[in-house]
This record gives sequence, C-alpha cells and structure tokens, in this order.
Amino acid sequence: MATLPPKFDITRPEIERVVATFYARIREHPGLGPIFAAHVTDWAPHEAKVAAFWANAILFERSYDGNPLLVHREAGNVQPGMFETWLALFDRVLVAELREDQAAAWSALAHTIGRGLRAGVVEKVKGPDGIPILR
Repeated sequence: MATLPPKFDITRPEIERVVATFYARIREHPGLGPIFAAHVTDWAPHEAKVAAFWANAILFERSYDGNPLLVHREAGNVQPGMFETWLALFDRVLVAELREDQAAAWSALAHTIGRGLRAGVVEKVKGPDGIPILR
C-alpha cells in the first residue's frame, strides 16, 4: 500500500508541540478558555486526539477517528464568530513554534478546515427566517 507524502514538511513531534502550546494558550484565553473548559476536563486525551487529527490531515496518518463538525455542532456553545478568534490564536502559535514555511502551510490548511467547520456551525445556527446567526 503506497503512502502519500506529507502536505508539507513537518514531523509528528512538531505537530504535538503546536497542539500542546495552542491548548495551553486556549486555557488562558478569556473568551475561548471557558468554551473549551465546558467540554474538556482531561486535556491530555483531548490534545492527543487533536494531534491525531492534524497528523491525519497533514501526514496522512490513519490514527484519527472522529467527526469534528459533529462535535462542534453538538457542543451547544460554539458560535460561528469564535472561529476567527480561534484561528488568530492558532496562527500566533504556528508562527512562534514553527519555521515560516511550516507555519504558512499549516495556517492555510487550518483556515480551509476552519471555513468548513464554521459553515457547518452556521448551517446549524440559523434564525427562524433562515438567516445565519453570526454572533
């Protein structure tokens, strides 16, 4: 069975470091911290699952089993406007933790995935007239 080359040059330990740093910043963030704290009580398994998600998305590992869209929809407290804040924080971590080429490539991928997740949440969060509720 042939394996696909990574989307860009990065290692699994670098992915894990970015994820750990990001969630350390999330826990300190005044707006996002409480959102995550309402759902995550044991950070190590959460970070491992998210690292597996990214390893699948970037390295084409087959270690992730989950449905991020469903999780974000069912959380109940995730609003479409939060994705911009989430992505900005993620971008700051990428720039601080990785080479410029790695940060740029991962940021582009994260923004693409973020748009999809946000669209999925927006579809779920509509007013009675069908207009998306964006805050």
